[in-house]
Amino acid sequence: MQSTPSDTILVIGAGGQLGLELTHELRQIYGASNVVAADVRAPQNADAQEAGPFELLDVLDKPRLEEVMRQYKPKQVYHLAALLSATAEKNPKFGWQLNMDGLFHVLDAAVDLGVQQVYWPSSIAVFGPDTPRENTPQLTVMNPNTVYGISKLAGEQWCEWYFRKHGLDVRSLRYPGLIGYKSLPGGGTTDYAVDIYHKAVAGQAYECFLEQDTYLPMMYMPDALKATLDLMHAPADNIQVRSSYNLGAMSFSPEEITRSIQRHYPDFRVTYQPDSRQQIANSWPASIDDSKARQDWGWQPQFTLDKMTDDMLLHLKEAIVLS
Repeated sequence: MQSTPSDTILVIGAGGQLGLELTHELRQIYGASNVVAADVRAPQNADAQEAGPFELLDVLDKPRLEEVMRQYKPKQVYHLAALLSATAEKNPKFGWQLNMDGLFHVLDAAVDLGVQQVYWPSSIAVFGPDTPRENTPQLTVMNPNTVYGISKLAGEQWCEWYFRKHGLDVRSLRYPGLIGYKSLPGGGTTDYAVDIYHKAVAGQAYECFLEQDTYLPMMYMPDALKATLDLMHAPADNIQVRSSYNLGAMSFSPEEITRSIQRHYPDFRVTYQPDSRQQIANSWPASIDDSKARQDWGWQPQFTLDKMTDDMLLHLKEAIVLS
């Protein structure tokens, strides 16, 4: 039986890299009491615990998910819980289970309970070694060779199916590598571009797990938040892609991000020891054609590599001073 949605928003996976910052941003817009954070672990930070409502939730526990959704009657659900690329390769069956069953649980509950909108993130991991690497188009060959990518591609198709079959307003973005200063790396192939800033500020050398000339699409967290909210706030008629939109901002290599950091820390040194994540990176795009997102709902990134570096280092240094 459907219930009438309230003005509440539910963020599942609110303790992750994207979830932390998106929850904060949503609370700034809609009010803290109207945004429910949910995660499999309670917040460690006292400020985060007091910032707004929180529910312990394992998205694989469908009865618990339905209990939370019946309690709060959210009009929007942001489903962010996932096992990322490198971590999922080490535990493939669980990676598939979490990424797919979790999505089904959210989509089914949203249909049953009358949720107005669902947001679910996809990734550049949906592409594969036969995909054009430069300016990867919105519609192209997609044959991912990682558990994470396979689950994301399947998830995109299911999101589109739920839109066509049930009229569920599901929206999605194919994120590039996301870089932010508020959380530590979480097991992704692009996470070197987060860790490298922490090492520089700490006065340590960095050993990179990718080759120095490996280009990957990247995005600074403020741009990722802007894109997510712009997409969710766009009129439904503007959303022409119901699988997932390509999303781009910048592409760079470990060598280039090192040079950007060395403008602030001339003595910062990086060595290269490629591991299994190199093969994953080799199968992903080097740059993204996101013209469809720009055309449909006006996407426009704001950060370049150097502008991001300046901001990342500023905030990380401030965090050290405050600690």
